[in-house]
Amino acid sequence: MKRVVLKRKKLIPAIFQERPNRFLARVLIEGEETLAHVPDPGRLKELLTPGVEVYLRPAVGERKTKFDLVLVKHQGLLVSLESTLPNRLVEHALKEGFFEELAHYPQIQREVTYGESRLDFCLSNHRDRCFIEVKSVTLVEDSVALFPDAPTIRGARHLRELIKIKEEGMRAISLFIIQRDDATSFSPHAKMDPFFTSTLKQAQASGVEVWAYKCKNTLDAILLENQVPVRL
Repeated sequence: MKRVVLKRKKLIPAIFQERPNRFLARVLIEGEETLAHVPDPGRLKELLTPGVEVYLRPAVGERKTKFDLVLVKHQGLLVSLESTLPNRLVEHALKEGFFEELAHYPQIQREVTYGESRLDFCLSNHRDRCFIEVKSVTLVEDSVALFPDAPTIRGARHLRELIKIKEEGMRAISLFIIQRDDATSFSPHAKMDPFFTSTLKQAQASGVEVWAYKCKNTLDAILLENQVPVRL
């Protein structure tokens, strides 16, 4: 099986207590209470419940919080909460040739401005350019990965930029990275954000490619492995 692996530094187990705000968690490490940064600003209500087991990474540099909350154990499954991790994973995958359909783009640029947005990747060769916007997915219901888990005006704006890119004759991809391995398909979360859902459908109808891949988490690494069907 073809896969891309990013190693993790040693993590510290803890017990989640509460979330005073979307970027902060109160946790217990060996019975002692401390605060940890939550890198995913989503709602995460089904994941971060009192008493659940979480894993922390020591912070680097001067910080108000000494830890980042990077993994949560949900019904026996490890789920990654690092919202920036998918971009690093995709960059590594592009350099390793994981996406065979994109192997003919030798040049890879990160965070390229287009229109009113900054898109995650621009791939290019001597004839063509391909823009990719990556989204992190943590919500799964009945084996269906759903995005977003909170309304996202920014996400819809990115889709509109991808539509413009396609209209100008370039390639455009909306790539959803599911940071858990219990999903069998991906769909937009229509109940949570009907506008994003309709915009994603419009984007696909306009020729924007919509991809979804799921990941497997261990305490030592995250593995990008399998593509799952997209159902709009």
